[in-house]
Amino acid sequence: MKPLLYTSVAFVALASAASAATCPAVTVSDMMGVGAGAFPQQYELAEFESLGGCSVEFSGNPGAAAMNAQIQGNPELPALADRLPSEPLVVAPYDEIGAYGGTLDILSNATEAGTSDMMSVRHVNLVRYSDDLQTIVPNIAKGWEWNDEFTELTFFLREGHKWSDGAPFGARDVKFWYDNLQLDENVIASAKDYVLVGGERMQVEVVNESTVKFILPAPKPGLLSHFANHYAQGFQPMHFLGQFHPDIDPNADANAQALGFENGYAAVAAYYGSSDWMDTPTPMLAHPDKVANMPAAAHPTLESHIVIAESTEGRHFVANPYFHMVDTSGQQLPYINEHDEIFVAETEVRLLKLINAEADYKTQALNLDDVPLLLENQESGNYSVDIRPQIRTGTFAFNVTSDDMAKRELFNDLRFRQAMSVAINRAEVNEVAFFGLGTPMQYIPFSPLPSFVSDDMAQHYAQFDPDMANALLDDIGMVDTDGDGMRELPNGEAMVLNLQFATQGISAKLVELVGQSWKDVGVNAVVKEVTTDEYRSAQSANQLDVTMYAKGQPLAVILGNSELFTPPFENYFGMRTAMLWAEYIESDGSAGVEPPAWVAQMNDDILAFQSATAGSDESNALGASLVQSMVDNLLFIGTVKAAAPVYHSNAIANFPEFQTASYSYYWSYPYRGPQWSLGAE
Repeated sequence: MKPLLYTSVAFVALASAASAATCPAVTVSDMMGVGAGAFPQQYELAEFESLGGCSVEFSGNPGAAAMNAQIQGNPELPALADRLPSEPLVVAPYDEIGAYGGTLDILSNATEAGTSDMMSVRHVNLVRYSDDLQTIVPNIAKGWEWNDEFTELTFFLREGHKWSDGAPFGARDVKFWYDNLQLDENVIASAKDYVLVGGERMQVEVVNESTVKFILPAPKPGLLSHFANHYAQGFQPMHFLGQFHPDIDPNADANAQALGFENGYAAVAAYYGSSDWMDTPTPMLAHPDKVANMPAAAHPTLESHIVIAESTEGRHFVANPYFHMVDTSGQQLPYINEHDEIFVAETEVRLLKLINAEADYKTQALNLDDVPLLLENQESGNYSVDIRPQIRTGTFAFNVTSDDMAKRELFNDLRFRQAMSVAINRAEVNEVAFFGLGTPMQYIPFSPLPSFVSDDMAQHYAQFDPDMANALLDDIGMVDTDGDGMRELPNGEAMVLNLQFATQGISAKLVELVGQSWKDVGVNAVVKEVTTDEYRSAQSANQLDVTMYAKGQPLAVILGNSELFTPPFENYFGMRTAMLWAEYIESDGSAGVEPPAWVAQMNDDILAFQSATAGSDESNALGASLVQSMVDNLLFIGTVKAAAPVYHSNAIANFPEFQTASYSYYWSYPYRGPQWSLGAE
């Protein structure tokens, strides 16, 4: 297959013949006669100069040196020509060439909770989805190439690209991320699904400094999609983290001990954490006693902004002076000088701060419940609230591996899960919680629904039928023995479902309505809001009766990530259940609880699905089988696929209308945060 890239070599003849005129300041809204490039809304440098018959004149942020001075460990700032790659990515802003300056204010829940909004504005990966949510476009990589069998994926990197401390970035940083972080159990205890193919590792080959190849043990076309939408970046700074890794530096332990750490791996953990989540605490928070003597307060990044201060109250970022993007007028991005992130755990306080216009952008942890109050105040607050479709559906799952054996037996009875599904009045939920804007439906992992999902699947046990629910519960042997109107467990013990939820993951109104629906058929439920950290901790510890979160992923994402079909059916940051099934699989049967046969079949089917050609008869048959297993067994119970608000200050220039309010495409990542502009303050 031909590589998807545009290099300086490919355009050298045209570029040399081009006029010396300065390139026009092209925007998406005014292309100024310049043709579209190979990818929407962006160009490779030689491509842009050829299409415009012009030469780009580069300029930088006048505040770059002052911001660079705030980055601990950074050398004195060199000239812009020595900071930009020789092949920068040229970005067409949506509406206008931005002005440098300003601070973007964002609210998160806590250090590792509700931070994706902030992360997605500054995020980079090898590639990304364009804002049409269909086209994968270059980012850190300028291009890529698959072999015909989809078993070799080669990325072509940018010559002269540098980390935020000025050190060269290249193919070895990709291999280091894979071999020495992702697959080293001393760093990450268990390899993630998305860095494996059918449970087996890939091989990462450094072809040369700007070319890296992933060699897969089986076809997995969705690997590219993973790199386009996921928070896990496919590279880390070997020059920095490698000095503490014993496989890279023989003096790793001594280097770390000089800083006060037990060994090299402890220093790696201080900078990188124990997962690939981008917002693990930096030494500024985790090791404040050591950070002054450490080579940097945070490890170098390729993102648009780098953290320079962190506490339990929030973080502060400044623009990366080595960022690889420029606009069409030649100005280095980002436009916005600083990001300020504060942590607010309480839902009501976050909402109050939004009403008072104390933040510039928010999507995560906002629900339609919040919209009336936000709309009331948007004129006085000079902000806008856009209602956008969601990918995910509010979903409930009974803990089939509960430590309470009586509840475990009940939750494993399919009749109980069927009863709980038809007890939910989804039409009422849609009207009351979602203002009639949603679609009542069963949980389907694929969202939007592919062609292989039938209406029968989407509505399986999704009808409102309290008579059926009562009959099923009677048949199980759940009766009201003490006359209080609530059913007891089949063994006669009292039955109360504890519905603990976090608004980051699901609408409070939705949980309240579902809880009342279950009480209406005699199953007692108590609703309690908790923080996201509390919810995740209890979920991971197998302590919840019912897990609940918005759930579902696009087909393109599932092609690269099988987690929705393998216990515990999502990652730490999403909705998990059957934790002891996951423990059984991870321990090869030495611990946990053996899952039923249909779960093992799903695992086989998802791996085959990922290797098949999307849209083929084989792929569609496997996809239909996966969905049928999910709906037949009702491990997850869906409610209403609805919409959610996107909040943004009217002061932000180049802010487009999002296609979706969705974590699935990584919030704002397709909408190009580096070209947002606030102007000088």
